[in-house]
Amino acid sequence: MNKKRPLKNWLIAAHPWAFPASAMPALISFTFVFYSYKTGVLTDINWINGVIAIIGAVFMHASGNVIGDYYDFKYGVDGKEKTGPIRLLVTGYFQPKTILYYSLGLLTVGVILGIYLMLNSGFELFFIGLLGMLSIIFYYKLKYIALGEVVIFITFSQLIALGVVFVMTKQLIWSSLLVVAPVGLLIVAILHANNTRDLVLDKAAGIKTQAIILGIEGSKTIYQTILLAAYILVAIVVAFKLLHPLSFIVLLSFPMALRGIKKMKQVRLDALEEIKTLDVETAQLVTVFSVLLILGNIIGVII
Repeated sequence: MNKKRPLKNWLIAAHPWAFPASAMPALISFTFVFYSYKTGVLTDINWINGVIAIIGAVFMHASGNVIGDYYDFKYGVDGKEKTGPIRLLVTGYFQPKTILYYSLGLLTVGVILGIYLMLNSGFELFFIGLLGMLSIIFYYKLKYIALGEVVIFITFSQLIALGVVFVMTKQLIWSSLLVVAPVGLLIVAILHANNTRDLVLDKAAGIKTQAIILGIEGSKTIYQTILLAAYILVAIVVAFKLLHPLSFIVLLSFPMALRGIKKMKQVRLDALEEIKTLDVETAQLVTVFSVLLILGNIIGVII
């Protein structure tokens, strides 16, 4: 067993490349509050709570990543044949029980931060946090019956947005759900790219994903549609005056989206290894898209 760089391997086990899927929706929600505050829509903001909520979202996400690997290994979904990011359970670096305890430790940190935020905002956060925690614990079951994309969209955009905005304002602001929806769609695209790449092996493992149901051609269409819809949604959000018009700067990330669409469009069922890194590349698109959205919104109300 490789004992070198243990801290690095603990970090790898948490899938840090995927952290934008939780950090970026949380940051966009924070930015939405900032924009509303600067335009006089909201007052009396708890900025510290917002920062803590962002950190908590990442810890909960890391826990979900780790426990997801545990169950995928336990039920034979992950094997040495799979491409993509290194799986330290499959390689034998970690034992299953170690990974399970690691996930529970990360989840505990997230829960502690959530309890602190609930005590400093309101009991409504309990229900938001409970839904999030249940999504993490039972995600693998829902993922195996083709509900993964639905759960990811609800958890990583809608619940995060509602929670971050609530702890900052002590209000349930439903329009925040629309603000985060564009990046939520791109996060769904990360999972869809992953599931399309693993289509054949997942089917052999006896699970069901949207990629398996749709087939390779349907999966290509869905991936392209999701990416394009994200940019259209930004226009809708700006039209409702929920974000500054400078948010259209996200169009600078569109060439990245087109590269992903092109790669997915050309892939064949017998050559799925050609999109072995498309999930990582889509995660990079999430980061760039989100940073541009955040910068456009902040700069727009400052200048």
